[in-house]
Amino acid sequence: MSIADFQIKKIEKPEKKKMPRVGTEISVIVAVQDKKDELKAMNQELHDVLKKYNQTFEIVYVDDGSVDGSWDILKNIAQDFPFVKLIRLRTKFGESSALDAGLKSANGRKILYFTCRVRINPMDLTQFFAKLDEGFDLVLGVRYPRRDSALNRAVSRLFNYVTNKMTKLHLHDINSGILATKKEVLDNLPIYGVFNAFMPVLAQRQGYKVTEQKIEQLPGNFAQSMYPTNYIRRFLDLISVIFLSNYSKKPLHFLGFAGAIFTILGAVIDIYLFIYRILGFGGIAGRPMLLLGTVLLVIGIQMISIGLLGEMIIFTHAKNIREYNIEEIIE
Repeated sequence: MSIADFQIKKIEKPEKKKMPRVGTEISVIVAVQDKKDELKAMNQELHDVLKKYNQTFEIVYVDDGSVDGSWDILKNIAQDFPFVKLIRLRTKFGESSALDAGLKSANGRKILYFTCRVRINPMDLTQFFAKLDEGFDLVLGVRYPRRDSALNRAVSRLFNYVTNKMTKLHLHDINSGILATKKEVLDNLPIYGVFNAFMPVLAQRQGYKVTEQKIEQLPGNFAQSMYPTNYIRRFLDLISVIFLSNYSKKPLHFLGFAGAIFTILGAVIDIYLFIYRILGFGGIAGRPMLLLGTVLLVIGIQMISIGLLGEMIIFTHAKNIREYNIEEIIE
């Protein structure tokens, strides 16, 4: 979703309260959706924690289409706290859109992002910045102890297990919605759809150093993972991440491999049936193996063809695609 689709309104504040944004070290981006009762207390806690950290900071609240009056609360907060920025999305676009919108307005060298769907203890946030200072590029928050439902915890464990197996990572709470990173890391990662949930995966594939940090999850009301469609979407999103991170510039390696296997199997079956019929061992009409061999052969050729078309498209636009990530240049 493009930032052009968002409705962004800046809150004008009295001139005497405005602070210079030049040299801001930390930008905290908070995705807000229907959390009006928690915003004032959360903002005060964030202010107290960041002030003790003794670095220049700003807080960017992105209202992701709230309908409970959260925007009015945020406007009141912005009048009292000069370091607060507000962005309002026209409707509910999702966490990736909120992160992208907030990132475009953030000036900090370090970015801390979290979503209000997860209640966290702000006192633990300074440990994330300490990890960045140690040399890590991205720090993923691990909710501990978990306060949400047993169903959510079970689904989360399954999701983490499948993701770790498919990506060969060892992360414990990939979908926590809490991360701290350097701004240049996010500048090199795609942010759209639900890719915010896979930032650690994408960052590690780009060669960045990724670690985890425990953060207390506070009690509260949490959304339930009750619908099968949510699980199917997560699985499809995971496949998309793996495909795009591994085969975005060589689609034939992915589709061609599977297509070659299907083609070979189909050809072997059909050749066997052809020899079987030529030598007079019996008829082959109506045999399930004939149908299976033909289907495998057709599917295999189609997959190889699609992979070749993908290669042609990539070849045409290769100048605009960059798979590598340069860490340093010395001249």
